[in-house]
Amino acid sequence: MTLDRHICYRALRTRDRRFDGRFFTGVTSTGVYCRPVCPARTPKRDNCVFFPHAAAAEEAGFRPCLRCRPETSPGTPAWQGASATVSRALRLIDAGALDRGGVDDLAERLGIGARHLRRLFVEHLGATPLVVATTRRVHFAKRLLEETHLPILQVALSAGFNNARRFNAAFRKCFDRPPRAIRRAAREARIAHDDGNGGAIRLRLSYRPPLAWDAMLAYLGPRAIPGVEEISGDTYRRTIALDGVEGVLAISPDTEGDRLVLRTPVAAAPCLSEVVERVRTFLDLTADPGVIEDQLAGGPDLARLGVPSGLRVPGAWDRFELAVRAVLGQQVTVKGATRLSGRFVRALGRGLSDSNPAGGVESDAPKPDTLGWIFPEPEDVARASTRSLAAIGIPTARAVAIRGLARAVADGAPVLEPAADLEDAVARLTSLEGIGEWTAHYIAMRALREPDAFPSRDLGLRRALADDDKPLAARALAARSEIWRPWRAYAAVRLWTALSLGTEKK
Repeated sequence: MTLDRHICYRALRTRDRRFDGRFFTGVTSTGVYCRPVCPARTPKRDNCVFFPHAAAAEEAGFRPCLRCRPETSPGTPAWQGASATVSRALRLIDAGALDRGGVDDLAERLGIGARHLRRLFVEHLGATPLVVATTRRVHFAKRLLEETHLPILQVALSAGFNNARRFNAAFRKCFDRPPRAIRRAAREARIAHDDGNGGAIRLRLSYRPPLAWDAMLAYLGPRAIPGVEEISGDTYRRTIALDGVEGVLAISPDTEGDRLVLRTPVAAAPCLSEVVERVRTFLDLTADPGVIEDQLAGGPDLARLGVPSGLRVPGAWDRFELAVRAVLGQQVTVKGATRLSGRFVRALGRGLSDSNPAGGVESDAPKPDTLGWIFPEPEDVARASTRSLAAIGIPTARAVAIRGLARAVADGAPVLEPAADLEDAVARLTSLEGIGEWTAHYIAMRALREPDAFPSRDLGLRRALADDDKPLAARALAARSEIWRPWRAYAAVRLWTALSLGTEKK
């Protein structure tokens, strides 16, 4: 990917935060690379080299600036000049694909050859997949050194390094100083801290403003699975069970800027990188709402809605959990689907290790202080009988669909894995019994992060654009949605938000 150096330099001089993460500036006179919002004096134009990705700057021999901290920059937009294959590969790398396998394995998951994948990365990002993955690990480790009290060896393991020697070598190569020096400087600046509440790990998550946090909570709140999720004030909380770690995480706005604060149990340190990426995916924090909204504004239907800016597509903490929630929501109201989800968890899930065992809560709508249930694993659901599933109050056909989905996931079928494209993702899902086009698109939108997924059969979407009291026909809605490609998922969120606010009419 080639950046226009004149345009980049003009953006650099403005220090406009809207360019943050879209490019990085290497300064040849200092050997350091910076974010466009770096508070340091703007370097001379002739001393600037521009890169599309932090890994490309480091591959060219530049060190990260310790003042603007490139590791805290919002993620480079996957659509910013990159191919769909590179976009999907970046998502997999962020999820730790190269922590558990090699480039050949990653390429196989993408359906291409390893050599072709390397060529695409160099073309679009200026660095190979391995360099991108290593840069991600080192930058995440620096954040942990600065923002937590975790021991340095634990920081290395949390960031995906198998041993301290490899970690120290990579860290010195990147920052030209050992990890202890970063930790010492952080302590002196009083940056390293916990939240003072049971020693929980506290991390800040950046995003490109604006973020319609209240609208996000307004969407998630009515759909929160009783006992698993809850909204309290401006905070989202949920139970997690990951790699043997159990507990409750919390997410709330940071009072000091355009960031969210994530609080996790100290026990989650070994899988902290995965926790952070899951949260970022769940809240769609890598999106660039300005770019998306500018493109959606061209359609007359969305221009009149009067919805807040900064709307994201709510994702999923766990793909299987979201898929089951989608099937439970077939042909019932949001309130009804939420009630069924609570029954499902109490029937097949379990309590946190330090809470009451599964089955100990009898109410259909547990109070907030009962948060402590773990959503069942695919294997547990696959072993359940159709009769026991139907007993929570769903038709037998729906119970069969949930068992079939669970069995497919438990057997390793890639039905909930990133697909080559939206059509492939929908085809995989609709091949399962009981999953139709609406459910497939809803799962693709929220669980698989397909930006162009659009459940045109959704009654709410059809009502939002109705010219009278009669909902728009699904075929007519699908035709009208063509103008919103490739951001139809974001258009759907805007329509749902307008419907909930009562602003969908002219």
